[in-house]
Amino acid sequence: MGGLSIWHWIIVLVVVLLVFGTKRLRNAGQDLGEAVKGFKKGMKDDDKPTGQLNDQSRTDESSAAKERDRDAG
Repeated sequence: MGGLSIWHWIIVLVVVLLVFGTKRLRNAGQDLGEAVKGFKKGMKDDDKPTGQLNDQSRTDESSAAKERDRDAG
């Protein structure tokens, strides 16, 4: 009654493939991989001082504010 043998894992894999399908599992794997890459990149960027980070949201907000000011004037 110990751990699961290789045959148990093969049966579990077949059942999972039948329930979810290969396309959905492939998409889930890609999403998980992208999340891990993003996490690693975020951890690497965490080592840099705050002033050196490239904050895209700030540049987007400032350019949108400039457009509003230009359109209003």
